[in-house]
Amino acid sequence: MEDPDVQPGEDLVIKPLNFDHQFAESPAESVSKVAKPRKFSEAAETKVSTPANSTRKRSDPRNGSELSSGFAKSTVSSSLRSSSSAAAPRRNSTGGMYEKSSASSARLQNNASSTAGKKTTTLSATESVRRSLPELRRSSLPSVAPKPTSRANLPETRKSVPVSLVGRSLSTSTASDSSFQKTVRKSSVKSSLSASSSLKKLTSSSLDSTASSTSRKTISKVSSPTTRSPAVSSGLRAGSLSTSLDWSSNLSGRKKAVTPDRRDSRFVVLPQVETKAGDDLRLDLRGHRVCSLNASGLNLSPNLEFVYLRDNLLSTVEGVEILTRVKVLDLSFNDFKGPGFEPLANCKALQQLYLAGNQITSLASLPELPNLEFLSVAQNKLKSLSMASQPRLQVLAASKNRISTLKGFPYLPVLEHLRVEENPILKMSHLEAASILLVGPTLKKFNDRDLSRDELALAKRYPAHTALCIRDGWEFSRPDNAADSTFCFLFEQWKDRFPPGYLLKEASIDKPFEEDACLCHIVFVQESTLSTDSDIILKYQWFLGERTLSNFTAIPDASGEVYWPKHEDINKILKVECTPVLGETEYPPIFAISSPVARGNGIPKVLNLEVLGELVEGNVIKGHAKVAWCGGTPGKGVASWLRRRWNSSPVVIAGAEDEEYQLTIDDTDSSLVFMYTPVTEEGAKGEPQYKYTDFVKAAPPSVNNVRIIGDAVEGNVVRGVGNYFGGREGPSKFEWLRENKETGDFLIVTSGTSEYTLTKEDVGRRLAFVYIPMNFEGQEGESVSIVSGTVRQAPPKVTNVKIIGDLRENSKITVTGTVTGGTEGSSRVQWLKTNSSVLNGENELEAMSTSKVAKAFRIPLGAVGYYIIAKYTPMTPYGESGEPVYVISERAVETLPPSLNFLSITGDYSEGGILTASYGYIGGHEGKSIYNWYLHEVENDTGTLIHEVRGLLQYQVTKDAIGKFISFQCIPVRNDGIVGEPRTCLGQECIRPGSPRLLALQIVGNAVEGTILSVEKKYWGGEEGDSVFRWFRTSSDGSQCEINGANGSSYMPSIDDIGFFISISCEPVRNDWARGPIVLSEQIGPVVAGLPTCQSLEFLGSMMEGQRLSFIASYIGGERGDCLHEWFRLKTNGIKEKRSSDEFLDLTIDDVGKNIELVYTPIRKDGVKGNPRSIISDEIFPADPVGLDLVIPDCHQNLETVPQKTYFGGQEGVGEYTWYRTKTKINGSVLADISSSSEDVICGQTSMYTPSLEDVDAYLVLHWIPTRVDGKSGKPLVAISNSPVIPAPPVVSSVCVNKLDSGMYSGEGEYSGGYEGSSLFSWYRETNDGTIILINGANAKTYEVTDADYNCRLLFGYTPVRSDSVVGELRLSEPSEIVFPELPMVEMLAVTGKAIEGDVLTVVEVIPKTETQQCVWSKYKKDVFYQWFFSSETGDRTSFEPLPSQRSCSFKVRFEDIGRCLKCECIVTDVFGRSSETVYAETAPVLAGFPRIDKLEIEGRGFHTNLYAVLDTYFGGKEGKSKIQWLRSMVGSPDLISIPGETGRMYEANVDDVGYRLVAIYTPVREDGIEGQPTSASTEPIVVEPDVYKEVKQKLDLGSVKFEVLCDKDRSPKKVPGEGCLERRILEINRKRIKVVKPGSKTSFPTTEIRGTYAPPFHVETFRNDQRRLKIVVDSESEVDLVVQSRYLRDVIVLVIRGLAQRFNSTSLNSLLKIET
Repeated sequence: MEDPDVQPGEDLVIKPLNFDHQFAESPAESVSKVAKPRKFSEAAETKVSTPANSTRKRSDPRNGSELSSGFAKSTVSSSLRSSSSAAAPRRNSTGGMYEKSSASSARLQNNASSTAGKKTTTLSATESVRRSLPELRRSSLPSVAPKPTSRANLPETRKSVPVSLVGRSLSTSTASDSSFQKTVRKSSVKSSLSASSSLKKLTSSSLDSTASSTSRKTISKVSSPTTRSPAVSSGLRAGSLSTSLDWSSNLSGRKKAVTPDRRDSRFVVLPQVETKAGDDLRLDLRGHRVCSLNASGLNLSPNLEFVYLRDNLLSTVEGVEILTRVKVLDLSFNDFKGPGFEPLANCKALQQLYLAGNQITSLASLPELPNLEFLSVAQNKLKSLSMASQPRLQVLAASKNRISTLKGFPYLPVLEHLRVEENPILKMSHLEAASILLVGPTLKKFNDRDLSRDELALAKRYPAHTALCIRDGWEFSRPDNAADSTFCFLFEQWKDRFPPGYLLKEASIDKPFEEDACLCHIVFVQESTLSTDSDIILKYQWFLGERTLSNFTAIPDASGEVYWPKHEDINKILKVECTPVLGETEYPPIFAISSPVARGNGIPKVLNLEVLGELVEGNVIKGHAKVAWCGGTPGKGVASWLRRRWNSSPVVIAGAEDEEYQLTIDDTDSSLVFMYTPVTEEGAKGEPQYKYTDFVKAAPPSVNNVRIIGDAVEGNVVRGVGNYFGGREGPSKFEWLRENKETGDFLIVTSGTSEYTLTKEDVGRRLAFVYIPMNFEGQEGESVSIVSGTVRQAPPKVTNVKIIGDLRENSKITVTGTVTGGTEGSSRVQWLKTNSSVLNGENELEAMSTSKVAKAFRIPLGAVGYYIIAKYTPMTPYGESGEPVYVISERAVETLPPSLNFLSITGDYSEGGILTASYGYIGGHEGKSIYNWYLHEVENDTGTLIHEVRGLLQYQVTKDAIGKFISFQCIPVRNDGIVGEPRTCLGQECIRPGSPRLLALQIVGNAVEGTILSVEKKYWGGEEGDSVFRWFRTSSDGSQCEINGANGSSYMPSIDDIGFFISISCEPVRNDWARGPIVLSEQIGPVVAGLPTCQSLEFLGSMMEGQRLSFIASYIGGERGDCLHEWFRLKTNGIKEKRSSDEFLDLTIDDVGKNIELVYTPIRKDGVKGNPRSIISDEIFPADPVGLDLVIPDCHQNLETVPQKTYFGGQEGVGEYTWYRTKTKINGSVLADISSSSEDVICGQTSMYTPSLEDVDAYLVLHWIPTRVDGKSGKPLVAISNSPVIPAPPVVSSVCVNKLDSGMYSGEGEYSGGYEGSSLFSWYRETNDGTIILINGANAKTYEVTDADYNCRLLFGYTPVRSDSVVGELRLSEPSEIVFPELPMVEMLAVTGKAIEGDVLTVVEVIPKTETQQCVWSKYKKDVFYQWFFSSETGDRTSFEPLPSQRSCSFKVRFEDIGRCLKCECIVTDVFGRSSETVYAETAPVLAGFPRIDKLEIEGRGFHTNLYAVLDTYFGGKEGKSKIQWLRSMVGSPDLISIPGETGRMYEANVDDVGYRLVAIYTPVREDGIEGQPTSASTEPIVVEPDVYKEVKQKLDLGSVKFEVLCDKDRSPKKVPGEGCLERRILEINRKRIKVVKPGSKTSFPTTEIRGTYAPPFHVETFRNDQRRLKIVVDSESEVDLVVQSRYLRDVIVLVIRGLAQRFNSTSLNSLLKIET
């Protein structure tokens, strides 16, 4: 978007649009989705009837245009209607418009007159836009020019322009504002509707201007005939619109101009700016002829965010520094010429800068603006785009300038749109490809077109450094020649920097891949015409950057010719700077740029191999591989170990396939090879790598586990052995010594052999064996000795003697043993006993047998309680006896415990039988044994103890035992109280019952009629079953007959038994149906008559209201007479109320819920009365409910109607009442079936009903279901009112004002009195002084607040009107609260960043996404205050204390904040002085930063005699015990050699460091032990101190030198180094060999002590603790310690020797010393 007349957004939300065909919804912006637009005919339904005076102060959000500012939104509506995807736009841009004269207003109205015949509508056709765009107050939407248009197309373009919509301008007088609004409002609405109804889709709306910066002519045009929306001209400043425009012809012409190839045009719009701004945040002084920003009355303030100063006379930006918060700054069409833009550096928040239409010739002074997103510099006099880098610039519009070169093009990392139309540079071929190379992959559009695929492909063919060359002025050419051309261009720039006599041949970098070697090729060649004395040295430093033009960051420790890109380097650019050094002079660096780092090929590579551990026999060493996985998943590599002896090939060590390996004797004097092949998880294998170790040393000789093997008996051969360790064993020494019995000393007997034969002299003495280990080289180890036992003679001997057998009385035991000392003969055994468990000599032993050959023995009774001892005397066959051996038993002999040898039960197993138990006892004398009898339900249960026979041996079976088992338990007890094991005997069978029989039988009772006679009997014989009974009647003559039906155990004599005798017979029956003999009882009688008695009395009939009750009575006691019967009602208080003496009783409602009692008195015929008998009925229950009558009186609205009804059926409950409303009066079956009718409405369900509004003029019907109190219902009864419901007078109550939202109120009131007609509503405004003012035009229930309502109260007026035009009284509501806009709210406070030391925490206010809050924040927000706090603990309570001067939204976490919690509070204030609630965000406790070393250096001069120190900068909490390790690194090799013991900050170099780089690895360690990443620093290769160097070079040139040294002959470890036996020697060195000569004397000739060549293992060693000492090692047998006078001489000797031995070294020492050979 480059047009110089483009106006920036004024006070409105500018939301980004997507550049695709459809609108994409941005997740970061909650923009409502745009609904699919409807057709014009569907949308045009509402008339524009709002008066002008009401729309001037407020706007209806439901309308499609903002009528308050005097212009329509047709451009916005039509431009957005092209999208049907219902997605929110990504970006949007707006611009202001100038208001025209009254003449142009008239023309505008005339142009719109063609649509006057159509129905006038509001802009509701753009309803979809209202959801995506905010309300526009004083701005218009500019169109965007997708393509520049030549002046030749201008006439045709003008024909397609419909009506230019105009807005307010500060240049127009305020007196004409209102008249202009009234004349334009209708025409603008109609125009926009006409345009929107004729267009269905729109891809873009364009805006351009050909206005010159000098003439400022008013010429409006559209950039392309393809646009399909009304264009808005924002370039007009004065004059009038063209009168030749025709609306209909414009539409038809524009429609025809649409071509398929231009349907692809897309929006190019501004980046997002903030929401609407209030007057205190914006300044609009366009066209005010302002000459200076420092002029009085300009009122520039730091709070301004939107400043519009276009069309003025400004020539300098001095004074703009005060605009620290400005976001949009429009300085277009002024008199700026530049430079002088430095004051803009203070505008850090600036997002959009408009400098179009000036005379600017250079942007070099434009500072870097961190938030600038849009820059328009079109229509100036720029020759290039050279300026400072703009990190957030997205759109750069630079059309219509004089740009002819890309030299100095700035670094714009996020640029998306570049516009350079109408510039001389367009003549440059492939300008788009060059722009792609300069900008990078963020570029999306070039000159308002999508990037060409061909140009994109072409840009990829150029070298990586092309962008740098273009920026520096290289002439862009075809890619085929670009490589050579750019190199020549750089060569010309660098040629003055080259060292004398050298030219640059190549400067390039290989294609970099992840974790793969990237080699730079920088080659200098020497000119043939010149010669130099020294070689050139190249120093490298690698850098990393995001883009080619970006700032590159140095990569630590990347200072070699090769760099290994890491995984995090993917898609980044590598740069290497090469600094040539010639002699002592460093020349300026040159560089090479790589292509982006690509992902690895997945084939791993080994970067470094190390072997850790001391190379001494027996130690465990470990191979460690540092692998570059090249993008593959790290896996487990394949490791193996090989052994290489001197001058032989390596041999694989079988089984050594792990990274760890234990050195054996076979490895001594050999070098090991660690081979490692990296393998990824995917199976990809890399190249195997090898690592050679030094030669493995043998351990010092030692021996352990020394022992003597063999029996120390006269004549035996014993052997001394031990486990030797320490290389190959040589002639180790052995000695045998014998003990001197008198002195105890050991004297040597023999030596040289490990075996020894015991002699007679050794008997009774001990021997000692001494093992002195010695290796193959003759080195002795520490001796180890062992002493044997006393040597014995060889008589027979018995060992391992044991007593086997049970140590009990009368048991048989045996003694066993092993006899040594020849063949065993008739050994003798004697048995003894003792009271003690320990042998104390033979005096306490008592013999139990003589010495016999037999080894078995039976324990007698007398041994009980004693310990048994066996005396075993071994004997040979020849009668020679050995030493007797005694063995004692483990315990004393025990007696047998008490027990039973048998137990049995005999007797009769039936009821009444006797059972007897018998048993046999063993185990000493029996005491009081325990007897118990048990009953068992089944054979295997535990049984129940029978207490009655406890302690008895006999048991008589009782009835309880029938069907059960009997058991007897006996617990044997010895007379000393010892209890034996209990034993139980179970009976053989189950207990049987006895035969059933009766032991007694008689009749109990009086022989009187009606008296019950019962039987009394005594049964025996098991469990009785159903015994059989028979009753007999015997007359006075003795005849007997059985009484029918009398077969029970009781009998009641009847009237038939009077005068007879009664008897009974019984046949006993067991429960298993076994029968016994029948027994007949004695007779009783005769039976006499009894008193009259009522045996039973029962009610007859239903116990319900309205029923009749009677009774049934059973009489005995002779012949019945006239019996009495009386009816009583029983009350709840216990009082009886007599009802009747009849034979029946009729129940009434008074009986409901009560009981009825009947009293019956039996009377015999002879008048004798019996006892009365009574019965009481159940509670009388009511009859079924019945409705007898139902009548509805006249009904009035709002008056309660009470129906008249009659009920029967017990106590009436809550019936079911249903009121129906019917428009007609019904009767008959229709009335009865009203409950099933679907036409009549249910209006009530209670017994009484108050008619409502709906009942007016309708009949009421009551459907009544009578219900008893217990809930039972009867048949329904229906009644209808005689007349319709009469309405009530109109009344309104509860009038109130309700607040719907922050800007909308509604009036409410409760109307009553018939149907409401057109009631009247009104709104009033009550000022602070109490004055109530009617608000004109506010005659609806809802009211939208305007600016005039703020600080006032609102009242709502309600005048009720009934439908028949009866008017009620006006009621006013109570005043509302004072009207304010909604308070700015903060939904939440989010903290970005981590609570870690050194990180920056930033709080961000999350504004509610509602449209109201967005508007409040833009118009009424005043300030946002922040305050940071830190936590502090007081006891168990945590509080927060404020951080002084920390009142910004950002806070950098400090070291002292570690462990604290941080909190930020935020308060928002508005222009009304209100403050929002405090919102805070709290962090977790601040953590210490991860320990790291920000800067690590090694300080030192570089010579081998200097002291070096580590200088570091630590970060990450409190530093603990950090680790430092010094190492050496060979030049050109990645291997590091550890320097043992050097772990301090200081290191003193020595001659061993010559040619190596010193490397210090610093591992930062925090106070809590957390280790950070190790950081290393290295020195340049250590060189020889100049004086030493000079002398070494001189002696090497000679080739043969001699030194006078001192030889240390005493190599004892106890000697102090440097003291003792020092003898003079001559050290002779030449190119072939070295020798140490002992000088001759007067009595001797010179002798050579050591001679040798330089072939391995020859080497020279130095000593760090003695700087005058050195050791020359020719081989393992020839070495010598030498001492010289000074360190200087020692260093010269060492360097000379190593220099002459160079052909045997991997690295030439002469090359390190720079010595020619």
